[in-house]
Amino acid sequence: MLIKPRNHLTLGENDVTPESIYLSRRKFLGGVAGLGLAASLPRAAWAGPDYDDVAKAKGPEWFEAKLGDTRWNAITAEDKITPFDDATHYNNFYEFGSDKSDPARRAGQLKTVPWSVTVDGEVDKPGQYALEDLITPSRFEERIYRLRCVEAWSMVIPWLGIPLADVIKRAEPTGKAKYVYFETLEDPKQMLGQASRFGLIDWPYREGLRLDEAMHPLAFLAVGMYGRVLPNQNGAPLRLVVPWKYGFKSIKSIVRISLVESQPKTSWNMLAPNEYGFYANVNPEVDHPRWSQATERRLPNSLFSPNVIDTQMFNGYAEEVASLYQGMDLRKYY
Repeated sequence: MLIKPRNHLTLGENDVTPESIYLSRRKFLGGVAGLGLAASLPRAAWAGPDYDDVAKAKGPEWFEAKLGDTRWNAITAEDKITPFDDATHYNNFYEFGSDKSDPARRAGQLKTVPWSVTVDGEVDKPGQYALEDLITPSRFEERIYRLRCVEAWSMVIPWLGIPLADVIKRAEPTGKAKYVYFETLEDPKQMLGQASRFGLIDWPYREGLRLDEAMHPLAFLAVGMYGRVLPNQNGAPLRLVVPWKYGFKSIKSIVRISLVESQPKTSWNMLAPNEYGFYANVNPEVDHPRWSQATERRLPNSLFSPNVIDTQMFNGYAEEVASLYQGMDLRKYY
């Protein structure tokens, strides 16, 4: 198995990234502690104790305690963590523009506090939840995952957040729930790419997973990266991370999570179904119509210092997730 708890890490923290990249957990979780605490949204029925009051009384130390020693390493010795500057300045986030540098230049104006997420559909406990109520009932975890873009570039990123399954379980899906649907914020005043007359995407950005995919232990909701609060250009304040799928499946700035009975429509699949399938599993044997998927450019990468590596089936997570697709034709269900 590639997923290993902290005391069985293949690599030590200082082996995979410079010490200077990581800020203290207290600094990160201090930011989370201040995330939306002033929000006056109704409390979720399943939120448990009043986490706002606990956080105000105990401060960042309480959030730090919730992280504990839970750290997962889902990479191998050959993988090196991508420098923070590359991971935060080379992004696809079309809500802010189509150029890789647009999100870092334009996303700073996005207001992420307060933030709420609607959980609805085929669940017994629907509602609109303040972000802190959505995430703090779970213990925070750190996950080091590969990120493989459909454009054939890749990164290795340390995320902070909670298992997606935790949120789904607390919402109590009904027997009709077969898929999980996600939506990104739609706000053209803050997200200038949505206001462009030349955009091709039908906003809001939509994504979806089969329920068993969403419940898999690797599926993750991130609120931070590199020991810091999640930067706006990387999907603040809440994004999905599904490491065995191409990066466009890991939807950013989530405002809705719906449990549904039928396979939901997703943005890139609607735009170009011959190029972007619903499943979007990383598969080096199934090329994109316009380029090969057999290799990838691992950032940092340049013309004079290429870093081209072979792409792995399911992005290297086949041992964990291949059973989800047993018996499926992966060329048809791409």
